[in-house]
Amino acid sequence: MGKIFDPSLVKGRDWLHEFAQGPSVLVNKDFIRVYFSCRPHPDSSGQYTSFSAFVDLSRTPPFKVLRVSESPILKLGNLGEFDEFGTYPTSVLEYKGIVWAYYTGWTRCDSVPFNTAIGLAFSYDGGIRFEKSGTGPILPYSPDEPFVLSGPKIRRFNQRWYLFYIAGSRWVLNDAGSPEPVYKIRMAVSDDGFHWHKMNRNLISNVLEEDEAQASPDVFYANGRYHMFFSYRYSLDFRGKEKGYRIGYASSLDLLSWVRDDSKAGIDVSPDGWDSEMISYPHVFEVDGKTYMFYLGNHVGRFGFGAAELVGEMN
Repeated sequence: MGKIFDPSLVKGRDWLHEFAQGPSVLVNKDFIRVYFSCRPHPDSSGQYTSFSAFVDLSRTPPFKVLRVSESPILKLGNLGEFDEFGTYPTSVLEYKGIVWAYYTGWTRCDSVPFNTAIGLAFSYDGGIRFEKSGTGPILPYSPDEPFVLSGPKIRRFNQRWYLFYIAGSRWVLNDAGSPEPVYKIRMAVSDDGFHWHKMNRNLISNVLEEDEAQASPDVFYANGRYHMFFSYRYSLDFRGKEKGYRIGYASSLDLLSWVRDDSKAGIDVSPDGWDSEMISYPHVFEVDGKTYMFYLGNHVGRFGFGAAELVGEMN
């Protein structure tokens, strides 16, 4: 369906210069609210920060832009906190009149570029402003998951909370000697959304290589099974077309055992244009009887996100 939102077209917000990453939808009566993460210009040292924001779109295609948040939905953390330098990405769920947001907090490091953990925040005004549950992460590092906890997607199935996310397994060095993270898709379960039990195992098998990086797991239930769309790439040289992000697919009957079949993802890069080099960070949602996917294009969403419509049914 083409590109839906381009952050470079938004004026008057110096904190929103480029990138619209990790789209996550909250369906309202008269519009859909899409949360995403953006960046201002880099600082004098070339370092970025990231902020979370939202754009309101019309419920029906072509998903016209109605409003862009006037300020970030979350404040960055204070000195030394896990989200001091960024919040990206964010996943939302409305529960009993409160909007819950699970988000990734970024902190800068020395030997590697960054580390991340997953935090929780709440909105009591319909999802415009959020208050953090605390100054630390709700899903932190652990002996089995020592770094790079990111990409949260929150879901509720059968009265339980499910958090799908990624966890770092190791760092590898590229030809220039710079470290790149390798991460895999994992899951945690909860009865209240606060206290989480990690399954402590990878959910999705590799197809590219042992160090395949997997990201942005998004799970959707339809026709008696669970469907996961996610993105994956090579661990090195992934910023070009040949080894860049693609969208994969897996299905499950119990949320524990997953059968991967990327041929059923139903979407690939375009011959040219904004999503011709890579596609990533899929988010699937239903509105007005139709199923859509929002996803990122080249440069991992630097130029915005686009939409695709499901043809037929997932089965």
